[in-house]
Parts: sequence; structure tokens; C-alpha cells
Amino acid sequence: MRRRAGHPPSEAPAASRAVTVVVAVLTALAVLATGCAGETRPDTGLAWKDCGDGFECAKLPVPLDYGKPDGERIEISVIRLPATGRRIGSILINPGGPGASGVEYARSARSVLSGAVRARFDVVGFDPRGVGESSPVRCLSSGDLDAYTGLDASPDSPAEVAALEGGSRKFAAGCQARSGRLLPHVGTADAARDMDRLRAALGDSRLTYLGKSYGTQLGAVYADLFPARVRALVLDGAVDTSLSPMAMSAAQAQGFEVALDAFLADCLTTDDCPFTGTAKSARREVADLLRRVDRQPLANRNGDDRQVNEAWTVLGLITPLYDRQAWPVLRQALNEALKGDGSLLLRMADLLIDRREDGYSNQTEANMAVNCVDARYPAGPAAFAEAADRAAKKAPLFGRYVTWGSLPCAYWPVKGKTPVRTDAPGAAPIMVVGTERDPATPYEWAKALADELSSGVLVGFDGDGHTAYLTGSSCVDRLVDDYLIDLKVPRDGTRCPKIG
Repeated sequence: MRRRAGHPPSEAPAASRAVTVVVAVLTALAVLATGCAGETRPDTGLAWKDCGDGFECAKLPVPLDYGKPDGERIEISVIRLPATGRRIGSILINPGGPGASGVEYARSARSVLSGAVRARFDVVGFDPRGVGESSPVRCLSSGDLDAYTGLDASPDSPAEVAALEGGSRKFAAGCQARSGRLLPHVGTADAARDMDRLRAALGDSRLTYLGKSYGTQLGAVYADLFPARVRALVLDGAVDTSLSPMAMSAAQAQGFEVALDAFLADCLTTDDCPFTGTAKSARREVADLLRRVDRQPLANRNGDDRQVNEAWTVLGLITPLYDRQAWPVLRQALNEALKGDGSLLLRMADLLIDRREDGYSNQTEANMAVNCVDARYPAGPAAFAEAADRAAKKAPLFGRYVTWGSLPCAYWPVKGKTPVRTDAPGAAPIMVVGTERDPATPYEWAKALADELSSGVLVGFDGDGHTAYLTGSSCVDRLVDDYLIDLKVPRDGTRCPKIG
């Protein structure tokens, strides 16, 4: 899909290694170091101002190009909610994307982190470079973004391939024209360097961090660059940083198929399910719906002129799969869609891509910019078509759509990097959390990242939806809180049971 490993807005309706003696000693030393923390906040480089509802905001100047540390500066937008109790330090949080606003995410700190964690840490959110209020990447007008998003990203004719290629070239050219100086410098490694500058400005000797979805990649890269500065990292809904972009697309498409199957099985147990029969027959009905919509768009009663075609329908179908609590909304949306009305599916799609009444945030543009510079993509439609066909063999509903969605990267003006290992040798224990039926970041990715990190500790959750912490599992919540606050490291391979 167009946003890799994304994490939908928090307001979306209802993404074995033994712990050695050396690691245990490091953990004990860390406990001693933090256990004596007092109530002071030794900030050294941030001018905080009140920004409402108990929050404080500031700007952090950083180099545009870390190869030229004394050259041009950009500013990183930062927000914090002060600790309510005996303070240990700060906890940085990131919701993923890439492209999602960490400032907006932190505004939901009271639901993103437990009261126990908020008592001991200042909660700090930030917009990574290129995102939101931090020198945002801009590429297209809102109208052009509507047109791009509505392109058929599972093309089945030369004309549809040509349209997708034209839209992708326009996207890449727009980014170069409007944000060319930023594009070489919005990758994850530079964002991780910014995060270390922020840690230092907050006065913390080591980093405490909660990253979800793509935020796990940011945390893993940080750990690899600065292993000695890791205190405690929770990487929830993990990304396998070693995968090529085409392999990642194929795996993510399979993740959405697994999540859809789980939804359909649950749907058939409810009174308002639009399907009857078996999960297999319900899946065929969903496939039939997508084929019909490809020929004839659904009605849109939301007051704008967009057609609810296959692209918008797939986005609307995917969005509620991120959160099990949104499954009733998906049942309603499918009931309406089967009667010809795609309005609710379209509203769900808008949540995922952060399309608002006053226009888009820059989430879609930043997502593409970071993804394109972080990896090397095939050069042109023929290679994408081959990769899409391979993905569709294991993910027939979503494989082509997810794969073709990154076609602008084939024309990107900045050369992408080859994925590198993130083993972070010498880092303190890092907690990697994976949900077994996560639609956006498959559980296998969590296992792979935990294995790749030299001090990775895997916690699995037998659950649905994207990410696990504070989604209903008291087991996951307890393990995360104990680790963040007291540096109590769970046993590698711990599995939290299904809830409900």
C-alpha cells in the first residue's frame, strides 16, 4: 500500500535468545543509575513554552546535513507532558508511518501510555524531519493527492499501467520541485541522529523510547548508531529492517489477508454481518465486491466529488483491520458497500491517509519520501509488475495493490540506500513486541527484528490489530511497564494469551 508499516491515527474509530549474565549486569547498573533520579529536569537546549492542556512545546535546531554539521539548520518540533510523580527521565514516543506526526500522537499521551509510566517519565513527542511541523516535505496539491490516491494501483490493462506510471512520475517530480533540498536528508538514519540530539537536549544520559510500527525501525536504527545510549526501547509492531522493499510489500499484503480472514471469521458470529455461509465464501464476496468496484465505483455521499473506486475501497477496507475495536465499523461499511454506498469506506480511507476537511496533512508525502530514500526500489513498471504478480500468488486481494503503491520510488530524484542490518552490538536489552495477526507488520517481522538485534527480547501476543501495548492485553501492558520503569526484562519468547 502507499504507506508502509503505518499506524493509523489514535482517534481511528471503534499496525529465543537467553539473557546473558553480562546483560543482567548492565540492567542492574541501569537500575542503579536511574533509581536515584530526582524531580529535576536538566534541560540544556530547549526553550519550552506552554501549548495547552498541560503540554509544553519547543523547537530543536539540528543540521540539515549531518555531513556538514556546521551548515544549514532545520528545526524539529517537540512537545512534552511533564511526569506526574517521581521522575526518572523522559520517554520519547513515535507512532510510525513513516510520516505520522509524533507531536499529534503525544497529544494523546494519556491514552498512549499507562498512568504508571506517565508518573515516572516526561512524555516527549516529536515530528521527525520532513514531517508535520518539522520542515515538512511537500509535493502535490490536495487535488493532485486525491487524483494520485485514486489511481488504480492493481492495474490490469496497459492504459491503467500508463496512468499509474504518469501519476507516480508526477509525484516524484513534485517532491523534487517543492522539497528538493530536503529529500536527501529525510531518511531514518538522520531522524535517529535528531533523536539523539533531542535526548541530549532533554538532559537524559540514555534513551527511553516507545516506537510503534515504523517507529520500531527508527528505534532499531537508533540503537545501532548509539548502542551505548540505550536505556530501554520498546519496539511494538516491529518492522523487519533487513527486507527489500518488494519483499516487505509482499509480506505486508499477506498480513492484511490474515487480518481480513480473522475479521471475516469473527463477522460470521455476529448478527449484523453482511455475509452468510463460511469465511471462505465471505472472502469470495469481498473479492467480487472489489471486482465490481473496479468496473463501477460506489456512491459517495460525503459531499465531495471523489468516486469510490477500487483504490479508495481497498484503503477503506484496510483501515479498520488495524484495530479490532473498529471491526463493527467495517461490518457496517461492508453492509453499505454491498448495497452500492461507499461513503463510510471512503471516510475510513481518509483516516488512514490523514485527509482532512481542510486538505491533507503531509503524511502521504513524507511517507513516500522516507521510504524512497531508505531503500532501493526496482527501476520501472516491468519490475513492479513482476513483483506484484509474485505477491498476488500469496495475497490475491491485496498483493498487487500494496506492491504497485510504491511506484513513485522508481522515479525518485534521490538514490535510495540498500537495507542494512541493525544488530546494535553492546546495547542494553531491547523489547520487541509482535501481534500474531497484525495486518500491517506481520508477526514474523517481530521475530526477525528480535533475532537481528544482539540484545533483542521477543514478546508475542495472540491478538488481532496493529500493535499490542494498551490494546487490551494486561499481560503485554504489565511487561512493557515493568521494563520501562524498573528495567525488568521479560523472558525472551514470552507469549501473552488471547484476550476475551
